[in-house]
Amino acid sequence: MADVQPLRALHYDLASAGPLADLVAPPYDVIDAQQRVALAQRSPNNVVEIDLPIGHDPYAHAAELFAQWRESGVLVRDDEPALWALEQRYRGPDDALRTRHGFFARVRVEQYGAGRIRPHERTHPGPREDRLRLTRATRANLSPIFSLYSDPAAAAWAALAPATSAAPWGEVTDADATIHRLWRCGDPTAIGQVQSVLAGVELLIADGHHRYETARVYAEEIGGEGEHRYVLMCLVALEDPGLTVLPTHRLVGDLDAAKRAALAAGIERDFIATPVARAQIAPPAGAGPLELGYLDSHRAARLTLRDQTIADAALAAMPPAYRHLDTGVLEALLLKGALGLTDEDISHLRGFGYARDAEQAIGLIDSGQYDAAFIMRPTPVEQVREIAATGMNMPPKSTFFFPKLLTGLVFNLLS
Repeated sequence: MADVQPLRALHYDLASAGPLADLVAPPYDVIDAQQRVALAQRSPNNVVEIDLPIGHDPYAHAAELFAQWRESGVLVRDDEPALWALEQRYRGPDDALRTRHGFFARVRVEQYGAGRIRPHERTHPGPREDRLRLTRATRANLSPIFSLYSDPAAAAWAALAPATSAAPWGEVTDADATIHRLWRCGDPTAIGQVQSVLAGVELLIADGHHRYETARVYAEEIGGEGEHRYVLMCLVALEDPGLTVLPTHRLVGDLDAAKRAALAAGIERDFIATPVARAQIAPPAGAGPLELGYLDSHRAARLTLRDQTIADAALAAMPPAYRHLDTGVLEALLLKGALGLTDEDISHLRGFGYARDAEQAIGLIDSGQYDAAFIMRPTPVEQVREIAATGMNMPPKSTFFFPKLLTGLVFNLLS
């Protein structure tokens, strides 16, 4: 079973460091160069300086600055362990107001397995090496892993809810207008109740696979027992009504005449293509036969899988749940099947890329950076859980859990 523990969190001393809004940042892997500059200009203490360091030796810079912040009192560590309750209020793509509940804890690092901790996506090698070098330098978890657990009765949050009746330790509104509110809960009774709820519960990594795999490597490098055997997580119930999953769209480039012809033939063979206006290219969310939007410089269309038996045949070695996964079917039929992309091509983004939303995908096609785009439906949470239970991993970026967790709310020291 997963071992969930309170942590002696390292966090900003807001009296010394400044307003929380000037200190936190989005996850490192969604920050571009321009946004990094803007975040660093907010405060010399902004977490981007250590979580996404730059310079001749960025990892040495992160280690030095992290140590300076601790010595100067910008960062302070709690004397006693606690859980940290998190509330995120946001508007989804449908403009509905939602609230997601979670809590920060430290979780013992284990091998993936049933009843303990499961991944749900394949990962890219580059980010794993980067995060490992940063962990070695700082000896800390700077950003949390986002994991899911089953709690139909919402009992874990009910145990923490009394702590949220007080003023929050910190509150910040991010660039997406999500309001993040954080409370420290050191009550031993509440902590015990949360641990009781999670006893025997399996954790499913929603976001942060690279960081978890980094934590496993780092723990084995150090060896023995100690704080390095744990990793910072934010845990959210699968049944939380505020849990939203968005799609990440696929882009392909470097298409010569032969590849364009192969792609056209694959679409004609396996899909019904219905012309649509660009503004309607995003397929509706929901179950049913695979539907996705398709865009190139000549047309916009809605592609509908002709028959599920096509996906079943292409993915005959996969469990039934995977054969209904939109990203898995697209990968098998068109990305690997028609275009001949390999796992290495996809992992290293060779002739392949991603877009956060349909507007960005359209812009990348119009600019000529890519030749074609596939606009995906969101993957339902239930499907994520069902496929993870089979032991299979989805293609990278099959899910985008929204809203993202901010980096800089709490840190977990590993020594």
